[in-house]
Amino acid sequence: MRKWLPLFAACLGTLMLLIDVTIVNVALPDMSADLGTGLSGLQWIVDCYALALAALLLALGSLADRVGAKQVYLAGLALFAIASLICGIADNAPVLVAARIFQGVGGAAMFATTLSLLHATYTGRDRGVAFGTWGAVSGAAAGIGVVLGGVLTDLLSWRWIFFVNLPIAAVTIVLSAMVFPASQRHPGRDVDVPGMLAFTLAAAGVTFGIIRGGEHGWGDGGALLALAAGVAAVVIFAMIESRVAAPMFPLSLLRNRTLGATLLSASGQTFAAFATMPLLSLWLQQQLHMTPLNAGLAMLPMAATAFLVAGLTGRVLHDARPEWTIGAGLIVVGAGSGLLTLIGTGSSWVAMVPGFVVIGAGIGVNAPALVSTGMAAVSPQQGGTAAGAVNTARQLGLALGVAVLGTVFRDVAGDAGRMPLSDFVSGLDAAVTVAAAVGLTLGVAAFALFRRARVDVPAAIPADAVLID
Repeated sequence: MRKWLPLFAACLGTLMLLIDVTIVNVALPDMSADLGTGLSGLQWIVDCYALALAALLLALGSLADRVGAKQVYLAGLALFAIASLICGIADNAPVLVAARIFQGVGGAAMFATTLSLLHATYTGRDRGVAFGTWGAVSGAAAGIGVVLGGVLTDLLSWRWIFFVNLPIAAVTIVLSAMVFPASQRHPGRDVDVPGMLAFTLAAAGVTFGIIRGGEHGWGDGGALLALAAGVAAVVIFAMIESRVAAPMFPLSLLRNRTLGATLLSASGQTFAAFATMPLLSLWLQQQLHMTPLNAGLAMLPMAATAFLVAGLTGRVLHDARPEWTIGAGLIVVGAGSGLLTLIGTGSSWVAMVPGFVVIGAGIGVNAPALVSTGMAAVSPQQGGTAAGAVNTARQLGLALGVAVLGTVFRDVAGDAGRMPLSDFVSGLDAAVTVAAAVGLTLGVAAFALFRRARVDVPAAIPADAVLID
């Protein structure tokens, strides 16, 4: 039994960081009332965590190679715990957003290292069991997050969605320090700090500009300045990556049509499937007056369907080409988002179920193939970078999706306070329509790119594939 303690430590940390992607969704109405913040503040509470994960995942993976995965994992756990405490005691939205950013930094450190630790700890058949278990736990995180968030918010308060991390982090830190072997270090490897900073500025600038433009109008100077800075940072990032000796993301990989299609689909999946969750949570609680727990349970069918479909179709689709798993799966996700337009002024939560079931089915087909296909498209030496890039694209798609859909909602309905139900539903309808359009458009584009690439089907999911949503 002792041999599985490292797996338990890795799964515990991973579950904690991934739950925090979704656990805040059902607590948003209570946060809004308690902290006196509107839709833009709520968008940042969700977005800043995903942005930090997206911006730092690749860079912290490089840092872990240099100083040791175990050290980076333990540091990430400690930072995550401290940031969670600050989140829980925050008395205003800016403090909470700042603490969520540091949560994201800690989460990125953990996310970038767990698979390396498992790879170094287990061999042979045990390694396969470890990665399979880790993948199952990761896949279940989204569903656990919405339910756990509802339970804690309902029975205690929204602050406990952060306080609950403290004992979990403490146990994980002690256990990880004891059971993981010392990590191999490669001190000669450089960390692409300029690239990391430019990528972070690009992602944050564009996201801030979209949110502020939706709140203050597209002629607002702050919004225009942020968007300009974001675009400039993209250009600077490209220049840095083309010149540094050890780039965070070699731009030559973008010429790989298969990897490009995979990144496109990864970002489109989270945009189309998950970026509507904050708005749907507000609809369930502010308009339908559901409790946080009941709202969390109402949002569970998507994750449950994804888990079931992935389990039932995994072997059948194992040899399918990526256009039929990744591309077609994203098209199904987009179609499911379109079904959310069935929500009307007289609807109950049941109106979400058809859309959630179809979205979950698309995720169940799409998600298991994303990382394995991306890694199979590049050389073995670049497999880790490809896997990190796919997961970066997922988090970036979520962050941009929340920003864009929140802006679309506000343009149609106004802020998400106590507005008339008809206005809220009109804004929600506009947002899910955009989500559907993104999913369908990027799904068709990915399908076409995979068909043209004629990529070989991966013989097996690589041992260090990251199978999460």
